[in-house]
Amino acid sequence: MPKETVENELDQQIIRTVETEKPENVQQLIDQVHKLSPSTPEREILNRTLQLQQQGKIRLKPPQTPTPEKLGSYLRSSQAFWYWLTIALTVATAIVAFTIPEDASPLVYVRYVLGAVFVLWLPGYAFIKALFPQNLPFAKALARSLDTSEKDLDAIERIALSLGMSIALVPIVGLLLNYTPWGIRLTPIVLSLLALTTVFATAAVIREHQARTSQNRPPNTPR
Repeated sequence: MPKETVENELDQQIIRTVETEKPENVQQLIDQVHKLSPSTPEREILNRTLQLQQQGKIRLKPPQTPTPEKLGSYLRSSQAFWYWLTIALTVATAIVAFTIPEDASPLVYVRYVLGAVFVLWLPGYAFIKALFPQNLPFAKALARSLDTSEKDLDAIERIALSLGMSIALVPIVGLLLNYTPWGIRLTPIVLSLLALTTVFATAAVIREHQARTSQNRPPNTPR
């Protein structure tokens, strides 16, 4: 049998296995195809699988990193990187705002950039993350209707919602400060947004950990 014919048959077998068995990773796919075609070397199955994936004919999910059961371990894992990055940017902005004067060129541009992120992004991002710790509920349905990636769409919607929510939250903070003895000044505004972002981000990472551990827990397993 010609080599091209053998490769085409193997390709069809791999595609059918992906569609029917829905393997979670490449190794699982190779094992399933090898059971159906024991005479085919696993190396050849791997090569054809990688070529099909590069051509966009199949799509396999990367193996998921198990979520630590304890919150402390989760905070030390790479899955909580966004949380520490949010806290680091928030604290760095507060330090820069209090240490770099407005006439200290060119360092003042660092203050401008971090200040814009601090006001226009971080509070809204932390708030949206606290409300929806994982995927947005309407991203999946919209992704199907638009025939696009749910992950990409979720990221785009988070950016838009984070900007909009920050624009809504910051004036509310300023309005509340206006009725306090501190007034609308640099120090109370920075400290208020620092506290607000930290609280929302901490609530978000706790809710995200709870959601992921619940998904990984087998059904009818006591918590």
